[in-house]
Amino acid sequence: MNVNRDSTRTAAEPAARRSQAERSEATRHALIEAARGLFAERGYADVGTEEIVRAAGVTRGALYHHFDGKRELFEAVYERVETGLAERIATGALSANADSPLGAMRAGAAMFLQACTEPEVQRIALLDGPSVLGWDRWREIGAEHGLGLIEASLQAAIEAGAIARQPVRPLAHVLMGALDEAAMLVARAEDPERMRAEAGQTLDTLLAALSSSAAPRQA
Repeated sequence: MNVNRDSTRTAAEPAARRSQAERSEATRHALIEAARGLFAERGYADVGTEEIVRAAGVTRGALYHHFDGKRELFEAVYERVETGLAERIATGALSANADSPLGAMRAGAAMFLQACTEPEVQRIALLDGPSVLGWDRWREIGAEHGLGLIEASLQAAIEAGAIARQPVRPLAHVLMGALDEAAMLVARAEDPERMRAEAGQTLDTLLAALSSSAAPRQA
């Protein structure tokens, strides 16, 4: 039986490349998840790279193959936390059985503040994020995951007639700023649950005020 060795080798090469890519992605995932748990538990400053690679079950060289160092690894962890948070809120708001797009926004805001009482979100996204990454980069990543969701929600509310027609982008930025400030209050409070309730009432009042049929005053 004749076997075309060139054909066999050619067919095997893509599979080998896929396998190598899968191993590389698995290593990266292990590093991010190991760092995520350690950063959430003790904070960025108190976790060393040696501890991270031991928890991930990889070598120190593997860490520096995927990341420039601990700061870049932290950024990847923060992005993963933000991605999961945005997906959770979007899914939760849609399934909240709200009677209007504005009601779904209010439900989403409440879910966001509740998430801000979780140790992982508090430590990684709200406390360490701005100091490790700098405010500009921290805000940029947060906007990548949250701003589009806010804009889409506002647009849906406007199209449904729940909010007076107005420019969506500046309103989305204002609301995102309010959410960020409320989140910081919760994260830094001595009693996060009490602050969550108080900040939630404030945000609920703010969002309810958008339902006014009066057009915004022109500058």
